[in-house]
Amino acid sequence: MAGGGARPTPGLAVAIVGGLHADARRAAVERLLTDVPGSVALHHDLATATAGTVVRTVRDRTGLLSAGEAPLVNDCACCALREDLVPELERLADAGLTRLAVVELWDSVEPKAMAEVVASSGLTLTGVITAVDPALLLPYLGNGDDLADVGLAAAATDRRTVADTLARQLEYAPVLALVDSPEADDEDRALLAQLHPTARQVPVGRGASVSPETGSAGAGRSALAAAALAGFDVEAAAAAQHPASALLPTEADACGVATLVWHRRRPFHPERLYAALEDLTCAAARSRGRFWLADRPDTLLHWDAAGGALCVENAGPWLASLPDAAWEMVPPVRRAAAALDWHPEHGDCCQHLVFTSPGLDRDGLELLLESCLLTDAEYAAGPTAWKRLPPAFDTLLEV
Repeated sequence: MAGGGARPTPGLAVAIVGGLHADARRAAVERLLTDVPGSVALHHDLATATAGTVVRTVRDRTGLLSAGEAPLVNDCACCALREDLVPELERLADAGLTRLAVVELWDSVEPKAMAEVVASSGLTLTGVITAVDPALLLPYLGNGDDLADVGLAAAATDRRTVADTLARQLEYAPVLALVDSPEADDEDRALLAQLHPTARQVPVGRGASVSPETGSAGAGRSALAAAALAGFDVEAAAAAQHPASALLPTEADACGVATLVWHRRRPFHPERLYAALEDLTCAAARSRGRFWLADRPDTLLHWDAAGGALCVENAGPWLASLPDAAWEMVPPVRRAAAALDWHPEHGDCCQHLVFTSPGLDRDGLELLLESCLLTDAEYAAGPTAWKRLPPAFDTLLEV
């Protein structure tokens, strides 16, 4: 995934470790430094951003190797991180002494942006890991506080919440590093499994070293080290999160936690759905997917809710609304996702929403969702009449 003109650095592997659960994240990083000879951890502390700088540290298993400061870029700590990260990694690569650079992200920094920065620079990104304390999963996922209110904002304009940040950190990473938490129970573990069923869960526990010569998956290689060096596809990871092609969770029910997958081929009535938003958003710890509004029949809308807060975004046109000539400009993974679920009349237009939570009221939730769809008479009136329905979502979509 090297960017044009970037020089490859095959001697250095880069793995990203992130997560709001700071103790779990630090434990995962320490495990990697212990298990992989020739590894260092690079960390940018954004807590000092209010003073105008970001503090960078580089350490190995024995302790601190270097420290420095990077100035803010456009009053944005994350921008400073992006500007400073690649030169530091290239310096490590040029020195030729480092096998694995572990980029330990600061608490609220999300892995997607940093993974794309690393990959586009020509560096070899071999793993993205989110560290998790299962006992803290539900409290954080239910926390609708703004990051700014808890001292975790990455910029003055950061409007994210604790809950939605954790959800994206979890769902982007193909590997979840789990610390051994005595307070965690079966419900916590079931919730984690249902939120990201395709993730590889790896315990942070004890592990042996990886051979620096071969890096092969021999008996001495710890599971976490193997995951950090396994390889990472930035384009595939982005497609797995895009509303049009997202790998959404599947139906599940275990240990008091349930996941409802709701899929329909009829558009929502905008006013009835808008009136139900609060109840729908609070019905589950986490819900996401794509949906279809009758007054915007050509627009794919993204549903992203956690911690009692909902974000609705315009994700562009449904493929069914595009002329055939425009299909060649659409990524193949999206065309493939649409083809798997193509309807002879509506194409890829649909409701595909997923709700995951302990104590989920499936029946009540389904009844509420069904009540928001067009009635038979409204549906029969056709798209021309649908577009004349009151545009209840204009404010949410900032029209």
